[in-house]
Amino acid sequence: MTVLFYTLGCKVNQYDTGVLQEAFLRAGYTPAAKGEAPDVVVINTCTVTAESDRKGRQAIRRFARTYPHAVIAVTGCMLQAVPRKAESLSCAHVIIGNALNEQLPELVEQYRQTGVRVVQTAHHAATLSQNDRCSRSFEGRERAFVKIEDGCNRFCSYCLIPYARGRVRSKPLDVLKEELETLAHNGYREVVLAGINLTAYGQEWNLNLCDAVELAQKTEGIDRIRLGSMEPDQFTDSMIARLAACDKLCPQFHLSLQSGSDRVLARMNRHYDSAFYADLIGRLRQAFPHCAITTDIMCGFPDETEEEFCETLSFIETIGFAKVHAFVYSPREGTPAATMKQVTPDVKRERGERLNRAAAQSEQAFLRSYVGKVRPVLFEQEKTDGVYVGHTPEYIEVQVPSGEDLRGQIRDIILTASQADGCLGEIVRG
Repeated sequence: MTVLFYTLGCKVNQYDTGVLQEAFLRAGYTPAAKGEAPDVVVINTCTVTAESDRKGRQAIRRFARTYPHAVIAVTGCMLQAVPRKAESLSCAHVIIGNALNEQLPELVEQYRQTGVRVVQTAHHAATLSQNDRCSRSFEGRERAFVKIEDGCNRFCSYCLIPYARGRVRSKPLDVLKEELETLAHNGYREVVLAGINLTAYGQEWNLNLCDAVELAQKTEGIDRIRLGSMEPDQFTDSMIARLAACDKLCPQFHLSLQSGSDRVLARMNRHYDSAFYADLIGRLRQAFPHCAITTDIMCGFPDETEEEFCETLSFIETIGFAKVHAFVYSPREGTPAATMKQVTPDVKRERGERLNRAAAQSEQAFLRSYVGKVRPVLFEQEKTDGVYVGHTPEYIEVQVPSGEDLRGQIRDIILTASQADGCLGEIVRG
């Protein structure tokens, strides 16, 4: 039996797919070869925006048409957050919420034996499962994702994620230690510590994110540690000092902003204001000179005025982000923001275009500032014949021509030019 996986959404979802892959392999499945019609298709959905839901439904229909004899199994955040959405997914055979991921191979087999459609959800457990670990499901990469935390207690007014992922729960350090050692043994040189609310890691045991980073720092074979998306208000000076002492930590911090307007942040039920955010960036840049600050920003939030939107544009220029994930707000049924006065579609569209232009200008300014610098690059793949692609610690994508295979190597590279999505570079010789 063969299985094909398709993932939508964040690093945590990608990690969850890796855990599912290993569960299916243990159940006797083999990965479907490229071009091969699989016996089972597993689609891991995302529900962070209405667009995410649309892409999920579209993917389910596409795979059902492409592989009419395959079992279509759907999991992820979309069904966990709103179970009734299963009613509209008529071409799927097994539909579960992500709290039941461990049971998916068994439920697929149940459908294959009975032909009876399976639709099930359950509440998330209070702790992470001991089976929630992944040792080698990142084919073709030198970088492995490690989910160290799941769930969120924040309840931003626009967000369904606390319903989709449950409450905060963390991976015990002994389990994390074993997983990191296994990944290092399997050849991964960089790990990305990920979570739904990453800076809430360890709160159950009076620990914090630094404890996980320091554990990875001590793991032989791991050369780089990278952090996933984080909430800004949970950073403290003591955390910054501890992180700065870890020389394997990549100086890239993805700190979700959402808006540069304090009034919008209050309506979003975010737990900080723009002054706090700017001060935090200053403290991080003092501890990590020239670090990359990346973020998420939305426009068109309910009741957003032109003045408030312009405050966001100004804040982007003030901070100088290395990259901005810019998107337009879309209402999520069941959230407080969905009941607020909505911005018209035309205004949303126009602001989205302006936001994307501001984001691109900020990114280009950041990339240009690195031209002429020498940075260590971990190479991951051959993009075209003789051109290799990797990333600096700041997560700048770098393309380098080479007559030798650079994959898996960390080499000093001088960045020679910037382009739309990264930099060009040359190997530093001698």
